[in-house]
Amino acid sequence: MYAIIETGGKQYKVQAGDVLYIEKLDAAEGEAVTFNRVLAVSGDKGLVTGSPVVEGAVVSAKVEKHGKGQKVTIFKYKPKKNERRRQGHRQPYTKVIIEKIQG
Repeated sequence: MYAIIETGGKQYKVQAGDVLYIEKLDAAEGEAVTFNRVLAVSGDKGLVTGSPVVEGAVVSAKVEKHGKGQKVTIFKYKPKKNERRRQGHRQPYTKVIIEKIQG
């Protein structure tokens, strides 16, 4: 059984036991979270798709940890003008473990 969920502006195909790195959630480590925006569920009855979401479908997960991704370096310059700018960015993420899919 699998489901397609939407969180943080992105879509993920998940199964029970999967580990996901998603956009940072406002939840403490060890806390349970639920994803209500379930776009599709595949199970014993076949594939059920929503328009836009499947009614009554919920995916439960547990927050394992929060962190930051690898550093991305941005370097901008204008040739022949001696103008250079360097900037870095680390995107925050939340690591979650999918526990069960209902729907």
